[in-house]
Amino acid sequence: MSGAAEFDRGAAVTRSLLGWGVVAGPFYLGLGVVLALTRPDFSLTRDALSLLLLSELGWLHALNLVLSGLMSVAAAVGLARTPRMPRAVAVLVGLYGTCLVLSAAFPPDPSEHYPPGAGGGELTAAGMGHLALGAVGFLGMAAAAVVAGGWFARGGSGAAAWSRLAGVVIAVAFVAGAALAARPAGVGLIWLAVLVTWAWLAAVSVAAYRAVPHPDIARRGGERGS
Repeated sequence: MSGAAEFDRGAAVTRSLLGWGVVAGPFYLGLGVVLALTRPDFSLTRDALSLLLLSELGWLHALNLVLSGLMSVAAAVGLARTPRMPRAVAVLVGLYGTCLVLSAAFPPDPSEHYPPGAGGGELTAAGMGHLALGAVGFLGMAAAAVVAGGWFARGGSGAAAWSRLAGVVIAVAFVAGAALAARPAGVGLIWLAVLVTWAWLAAVSVAAYRAVPHPDIARRGGERGS
């Protein structure tokens, strides 16, 4: 009984959930880049990663989206359990994860170059759904980063300005990238939005992890004094 009293299981669970926010980005990017490099005629500088859903191994990228989305949702639950973290941040991160999962079922329309021979036509219902999910997810994460800036500021962290700047970059890069999607510059801007989004999620997850009291109650005094 004394051992149980000295260990905070709730804090341990919260920290474990936040760990998924660090893992999600590298997992998504790592698997996505491997799939892109092994798909004939796919170019990372010309084609959006979501087009991998249209390849013969599209199910692998769909799995990538689903697993990365579930990791993001787990991180969102951890953020909701983090002391003084605005609830809006957790909700918006959870919304992003949900959009990733759903986007696996709504493949984008073919581009002019990929898949080869498919050509670029009018938007289909699935393609419109994919765009809508992307917009909701990325703009939601942009808002989450801006709101989280207040949490960083209250904790005396210099990361407040970085978090707010990340939110602006995500929103501007995604909107501009979507508008220029048919051009290499547009793909580059989408990549910027993706990279900053995952980097911010990892950073806020690490900061929240540190804000959660250590599960070993005996070590908490040392943490406050460090």
